Amino acid sequence: MSRFTPSVLLFLGLLVAPFAPAPAAEFETAATAAILVDYRNNDVLFAKNPDVPIPPASMSKLMTALVVFDEIKSGRLALDDTLPVSEKAWRMGGSRMFVEVNTRVAVRDLLRGVIVQSGNDACIVLAEALAGSEDAFVARMNDKARELGLENSHFANVSGWPDPEHVMSVRDLATVARTIILDYPEFYELYSIREFEYNGINQLNRNPLLKANVPGVDGMKTGYTSEAGYGLVASAERDGRRLIMVIAGLNSSSQRRSESERLLEYGFRNFHEYRLYEQGETVAEVPVWHGEAASVPLIGEDVIGITLAEADRDRLRARVRYEAPVPAPITAGQRLGEIELMLDGERAAGIPLVAALDVPQAGMLGRMKGTLDYLVWGSGAP
Repeated sequence: MSRFTPSVLLFLGLLVAPFAPAPAAEFETAATAAILVDYRNNDVLFAKNPDVPIPPASMSKLMTALVVFDEIKSGRLALDDTLPVSEKAWRMGGSRMFVEVNTRVAVRDLLRGVIVQSGNDACIVLAEALAGSEDAFVARMNDKARELGLENSHFANVSGWPDPEHVMSVRDLATVARTIILDYPEFYELYSIREFEYNGINQLNRNPLLKANVPGVDGMKTGYTSEAGYGLVASAERDGRRLIMVIAGLNSSSQRRSESERLLEYGFRNFHEYRLYEQGETVAEVPVWHGEAASVPLIGEDVIGITLAEADRDRLRARVRYEAPVPAPITAGQRLGEIELMLDGERAAGIPLVAALDVPQAGMLGRMKGTLDYLVWGSGAP
């Protein structure tokens, strides 16, 4: 049996540059629900009614697009494929990209129609072509919601059309947005397109923060119905930090813009990412049993850090947990431990640590030597 290596306590003050902490003012918003999330580590920086199911309006088109992205990634669909426009799609009300009945439209144009123009008709074209009917496509959306662990979402249509059974929480919307950015970066750039012309009709992206050139904003999706009020999912990156914001239930488009801009600004100015280790930096060396190397370095899969208000920085500690020695063979990327981040002694986050490289099993002579070393010196083996 392997022995447990005691946790190593790392004092954060030794790992980040000191500064005079200043408390962040508590944020207030007129929105009925809102959330602000750090993209890298999914830390919640602000939340108001984050898990209340609300009508998402067109913000739910993020899930519609995500299912389409899955189809493209799987190879079952290509951007150059053309899909037929039914009479149902042509007659669809609300925001439209103005497809014509009995024509065919390229997938790349339909995605722009959904994302830039918020076209309900484009959503129907995609749903009918990919799943046979809107209802069948909606079933896929609900399946994807379960896969992502969305606990307060249920879809009744592909467009966000008002329906009492069509709901999402702002936390769930942030999860879908983060999934798109993380898993489909090649498609995320579509959300920064400022205008798109189809069928001779040019329409501007409805995202007010794109229009206002708010620093770092490069997506994502607005929503409005009389039932839902005005909402926005937005993401912005500044100095290597990305935040995702969702805000809902506002009374006007101007209020949506001002409250969204205020919340993003609050996040960037009052919270900071404290990095313990950069991506690929060795956190610990773990002894290896019967391997060609005596030890293997542990690293994070990404930057290891946490986003906090400045006032919380001195309350943060970190410790590394792993069991040793690890029996060979070991594969690069194999999870071997974690670094645990603690606030006032309470667990705030656990970040996996993985092997930085392969360690093949030693040959017969090497294994015999390892066993002999253990018998003689009592180390290097379980």
